[in-house]
Amino acid sequence: FRLALIQLHVSAVKSDNLQRACGLVREASAKGAKVVALPECFNSPYGTQYFKEYAEKIPGESTQKLSEVAKECSIYLIGGRSIPEEDGGKLYNTCTVFGPDGALLAKHRKVHLFDINVPGKIQFKESETLSPGNSFSMFDTPYCKVGLGICYDMRFAEMAQIYGQKGCQLLIYPGAFNMTTGPAHWELLQRGRAIDNQVYVAAVSPARDEKASYVAWGHSTVVNPWGEVIAKAGAEETVVYTDIDLKKLAEIRQQIPILSQKRCDLYGVEMKK
Repeated sequence: FRLALIQLHVSAVKSDNLQRACGLVREASAKGAKVVALPECFNSPYGTQYFKEYAEKIPGESTQKLSEVAKECSIYLIGGRSIPEEDGGKLYNTCTVFGPDGALLAKHRKVHLFDINVPGKIQFKESETLSPGNSFSMFDTPYCKVGLGICYDMRFAEMAQIYGQKGCQLLIYPGAFNMTTGPAHWELLQRGRAIDNQVYVAAVSPARDEKASYVAWGHSTVVNPWGEVIAKAGAEETVVYTDIDLKKLAEIRQQIPILSQKRCDLYGVEMKK
């Protein structure tokens, strides 16, 4: 099946972001994409100072638009970090997934908050305004089961391993790595998660805006279970297409059967919630 990653240029005007995102979703569908993913924080600038201002409840304006365009195009639509979600007085970094009938299939709240300090380069603390999610998020398609993470979640190998144990063959990470962590770790982490679990990994970023307060690395990427980069964007707004070949995935698992060779008598990773 064909996967499309929409590397969107994000502005400060929510309505413009929504309109352009939906237009690119329609374009991707017209080119045969059956699963389409938007980047993290596609409808607002990225930054703790923006989260409260742009926050919505779910369902709300942004998720309603995503539901409508998913149904119109009859696709599976991963809504990036569609919105800072407001619920019960708390804010969450939340990704929604809609099916071909427009129904909400999954809602992933970012589990690991981006609190980092690289001296002289970048300091960021999502926990100043956001609360963490506490659950794994998977959804079924006629093609395969898909596991979801958001950006910083990709650094935690245990999360991806759980998804692999639960039968996911594609992991999708809407993300917005920056100009420090992006060139160092963006592709490396994707390749690591793909090889560790013999799955396809797709990470979709906003396009780079050098004038933004937080500059995203871009380079939306798809990696196959062999660890090969099979599709990759540059920094500009674009749509990345690739065909997910589940026969190739099965062949790789047969050739190097690590999933059946794990020493569960010695070690293990388990899902607690």
